[in-house]
Amino acid sequence: MTKLNTLSAAEMIDGYRKGTFTPVDVTEAVLAQIDLCEPELNAMWTVDREIARASAGESAARWKAGNPIIVRGVSLDGVPVTLKENIATKGVAMPLGTAVSDMTPRPADAPPAARMREAGVVLLGRTTMPDYGMLSSGLSSFHKLARNPWNTAMNPGGSSAGAGTAGAAGYGPIHLGTDIGGSVRLPAAWCGLAGLKPSLGRIPIDPPFMGRVVGPMTRTIEDAALAMAVLSQPDLRDHMDLPPNDIRWLDLDREVKGLRIGLHLDPGCGMPVDPQVTEAVSAAARLFEAAGAIVEPLAPWMTDEMLTGLDDFWRTRAGIDVSALSPEKRAQLLPIIRNWAESGLGKSGEEVFLGYMSTFQIRAATVAATSRFDFVLSPVSPNVSFPAEWAYPWDNDVNRAMAHINFTLPYSMSEQPAVAVACGYDDAGVPIGLQISGRRFDDLGVLQLARAWERIRPEQRPWPCDAGL
Repeated sequence: MTKLNTLSAAEMIDGYRKGTFTPVDVTEAVLAQIDLCEPELNAMWTVDREIARASAGESAARWKAGNPIIVRGVSLDGVPVTLKENIATKGVAMPLGTAVSDMTPRPADAPPAARMREAGVVLLGRTTMPDYGMLSSGLSSFHKLARNPWNTAMNPGGSSAGAGTAGAAGYGPIHLGTDIGGSVRLPAAWCGLAGLKPSLGRIPIDPPFMGRVVGPMTRTIEDAALAMAVLSQPDLRDHMDLPPNDIRWLDLDREVKGLRIGLHLDPGCGMPVDPQVTEAVSAAARLFEAAGAIVEPLAPWMTDEMLTGLDDFWRTRAGIDVSALSPEKRAQLLPIIRNWAESGLGKSGEEVFLGYMSTFQIRAATVAATSRFDFVLSPVSPNVSFPAEWAYPWDNDVNRAMAHINFTLPYSMSEQPAVAVACGYDDAGVPIGLQISGRRFDDLGVLQLARAWERIRPEQRPWPCDAGL
């Protein structure tokens, strides 16, 4: 018998509508799964059990009365959802994964949290992240170490580390992460989830910043589309917000035949690609080709100078934040984060400007390289997962801090949508991610191609925690 906590959001809504089970039943099943797995996985910072139960009861009453909340033609009323802890919620502190953060409760919900609350979801709590979100890892000076449910010795990825772990472990169907260089897509890849980095401004966020987005992390593309229908409503707090749209998010069926797809296997910079990753992504491309797509190789366009320049700019930005802390506070940071951030200080204005200009160079080069294709297939990351205790895929080499985001970063800077989906497993049993990117604003298109991939890919292995740890 299928456990209620493992159902998709679409299946939950269908069950609520039919009266097969209620949001209370589902919420209790999810809370039981969290209690079972959390002592080992450490995906959650807070679990708001009483608030979740109260929300579930209110939702159950709405369904019983035949009056569930409908938003833009879809309902998520009573669906359990987690939020990455850097998405502000009213009355709750936002530690940003680090022991040195201001723990003052936030005065208001950030736009994604507000949209979800208005939709009647059951907000379970907040998932963990590394210090300032600056690691592709679950390592943190504030949270316990998040682990990958597929192999608990291995890393879940980051910075939406807890969200990836929660999704793979069956803590409900929808988990919201944030992404500025790969922080939704990397953990989605290594946890076997679908993780969408939407076009910049598609989901309003506060505070906005160049490349920073919120994205859903789900087990199915349909659930990601349901989340997008709710999350993509305008909010004036985001000055980068896109205009209102009438995207039909659940129109996911699309013919693959005739689509022109680029196959990008050489990043041109950063880490070399692991042969396991190359083979998994190449096999996916062959299946798209067999389905009628026109698949052509895509030459690299990124350079080490572009990647290093942006890393330098980010170091300076982080260094300014770290230098504002007291010596006592700075001492509480993860040493690797402190070293990385402080290395960005003391630069001339000219040097900082050149680093900033790397963002525009990456943007221009990415758009130019991909414009002749409908979509591009690539690895999400060049590497397979790595030990849970490591900060980076090469342990603690701060000089190569961004070497593994050579496939994800370009689309963050170009503002193009990109989705991570599972396409295989490495020798440690951890999923490998396929990235599907599209033209700017074609968020629905990348979801449609990812939905086509769900239908043509080989059968996936059972989720690791669906029968318990």
